[in-house]
Amino acid sequence: MAEIRSYPLVRHLRSEPASYVLRYRSGRPVGRGHGLAFWFRPLRTAVVEIPVDDRELEFHFSGRSADFQDIGVQGAVTYRVEAPETLASRIDFALDLGSGRYRKKPLEQLAGLLTQIAQGFVWGYLVATPLETLLTTGVAEIERRLREGFAADPRLEEMGVLVTAVNVLAVRPTPELERALQVPELEKVQQLADKATFERRAAAVEQERAIGENELANRIGLARREEELVAQEGENARQRAEHAAAEQEILAHAQAAEIQALERARTDVYAELPAAVLQAMTIRELAEHFPAIEHLTLAPELLTPLLSRLTLAARKE
Repeated sequence: MAEIRSYPLVRHLRSEPASYVLRYRSGRPVGRGHGLAFWFRPLRTAVVEIPVDDRELEFHFSGRSADFQDIGVQGAVTYRVEAPETLASRIDFALDLGSGRYRKKPLEQLAGLLTQIAQGFVWGYLVATPLETLLTTGVAEIERRLREGFAADPRLEEMGVLVTAVNVLAVRPTPELERALQVPELEKVQQLADKATFERRAAAVEQERAIGENELANRIGLARREEELVAQEGENARQRAEHAAAEQEILAHAQAAEIQALERARTDVYAELPAAVLQAMTIRELAEHFPAIEHLTLAPELLTPLLSRLTLAARKE
C-alpha cells in the first residue's frame, strides 16, 4: 500500500514498485506509473493504486455430484494484473488520501469474481460425475478444466487480469460421508495390520523354534563330545594301567634275575667255603631264626668231631 504523509496544506505519497498508480487532479489524469512519489493537495487530487505483482487466491466452493452427494473443491489460483488501467475502470481502487488505504474492498471484489468464474468452469463437471470418479480422478480433471477455462475466458481479458497458475488441492465429500467412506479402507488397513502382526508372530515363533533346535543341537554335540572325552579318558587310564603293569612285570623280572644272580653268586661263594665254615654259618642262621634259648647244653659227642675238624683246618692253613 502507498504511504501518505501529511504536511501543512500539502501531502506526500510514496508507492511501491509493485504498484501501478494513477493520479488525477480535478478529474483529469496527471500522472501514472509504477512506484510513483509526489506532492499533492488532497482537495483537488484523487489517487488509484493497483497492485501488479503476482498474487495467490485460495478458493473453496461446494457442488453436488451426479449421485446427489455434496462435494467440496479446494485450491488456489495465481493471477497478475496485466492492464491496471483497464481493471481500474471496472473496479474501484481509489485510495483514502488520509490513511493511504482503499476506500472500498477492491481486492476482495476481484477475488470473488475469480472464484465465481472458477466455480462456473467446474460446476457442470461436478453435477455430471459420480462421487467415486470425483474422488479418484477429480483433482486432475478439475485442474485441467480451470486452466483451460481461464486461458480462454474473455472476461479476464476485459478486466486486464491474467491467471498464471492453477492448483487444485483437494476434492472432498462432507465430513460425515468421508468418515463413512473411510470405514472399508480402515477395515482393509486393519486387516493388513493384523496380517502383518500374524506374520511377525509367526516369524518370531519360527525364530524361537530355530533357536531351540540350535540349542538342542549344541547340547547334543556337547554331550557327544563329553562322551568322547570320557571314552578317551578311560582309554588313557587303561593304557596307563597297562604301561604300569608292564613296568611292574619288567621290574619283577629284573628283580627276579637279580635275585637269581645273587643266589648263583652266593652259591658259588658257598661252594668254595670249607665244610666247617658252612656248618658254622648254618648254625648261625638257624640261631637267628630260633627263639631265645636260656640254657644250652652241649654234649661231648657233638663238640668232639667239630673241634677236630676246626683243628685240622687250622693246620692246613
